[in-house]
Amino acid sequence: MAKPLAGVRIADFSHVIAGPLATHFLRLLGAEVIKIEPPGGDVLRNYTQRRELRGMSEPFISTNAGKKSVVLDLKSDFGREAALRIINSSDILVENFRPGVIDRLGLGYETLRERHPGLIFCSVSGYGQEGPMRDYPAIDQIIQSVSGLMSLSGEPDSDAMRIGFPIVDTYSALLAAFAIQSAFIQRERDPDKKGQFIDMSMLDASMVMMASVFSPLMISGIQPERTGNRGFSRAPTADTFDTLDMPLTIGAVQQNQYERLCHAMERLDLLEDARFSDPDLRLQHDQALQQELSKTFKTRSAMDWEKRLCEAGVPAGAVRSVEEVLQLDQLKDRGLQLEIPVNGTAIDRATILNAGFKFEHDGPGVDTAPPRLGEHTDEILGEVGMI
Repeated sequence: MAKPLAGVRIADFSHVIAGPLATHFLRLLGAEVIKIEPPGGDVLRNYTQRRELRGMSEPFISTNAGKKSVVLDLKSDFGREAALRIINSSDILVENFRPGVIDRLGLGYETLRERHPGLIFCSVSGYGQEGPMRDYPAIDQIIQSVSGLMSLSGEPDSDAMRIGFPIVDTYSALLAAFAIQSAFIQRERDPDKKGQFIDMSMLDASMVMMASVFSPLMISGIQPERTGNRGFSRAPTADTFDTLDMPLTIGAVQQNQYERLCHAMERLDLLEDARFSDPDLRLQHDQALQQELSKTFKTRSAMDWEKRLCEAGVPAGAVRSVEEVLQLDQLKDRGLQLEIPVNGTAIDRATILNAGFKFEHDGPGVDTAPPRLGEHTDEILGEVGMI
């Protein structure tokens, strides 16, 4: 059986993270992705601290493996004509220029759908294709700020804090990939094979990502608050605590989990204390309870507590570094890490992450290199009759 998107071609005019990551997910599922780059290349190629990897940076490798690079000057007649022919041979187009730019290049949806009525056209932008903020420039950390995400991050008495990775770009990419696949299924079920325009807003995506805090506000007027490491339940037993060596996060949010926690910690006195007998009372006396828990957690290492609590049925996890996560035995045989070649750079091979889910067979993956700038220009232009 072929991969889900085998035989599907994508003309990818996007750059940096949100657009390329969306097409990366589709590439992992078997789509052919033609990456259209300007003469200077996608700027992500140079996002690296290692000078010898400029042109093939680590984030570029991880989001462009297996794609084909075609260099075109879209401001030239030749470049536009070549782009039109590539689009005509494609099922899907993805772009993340600022609104209006692709229209000025003569490659907007209204122009293209006359030539290619089955085209699925996905535009990714900061604020969407309409509205008073339409033309505002935006990158991940700007949307983190505007969406309220930063206002929720950090300790209650601290300043707003950016999430430590481009979370808005990442979620926008996932949502765009989901939307594209949905539109593709819709087209395939349509007797007329009619295409679709997808208006993907990073602000919209970030708000959908935060539905768990926006819903209480919209429905009940409950104002979200910055809670630091306290969990969504607000339970004092869903927080991060110091141990003998490193922090530990626990998530005892249900009554039976609290009881198991007390048994596993050998603190039966906390079960007998009337102040902590039910979730409401524990919340009223949260500081007192956390002081008691903190004293006991400091008697063992985080890994000891993680094993002891999890075996007792209490959600718990030591706060690991990113490097430590890669050493987890749990990740073996998950198919999460892919070894790919990297041609013509300071490194020969690289490890990247897969899609994050497994199929029984013919699942996601890629085993070919990220493209050198313009590596496939002659191949693709020859195919569409431009050379």
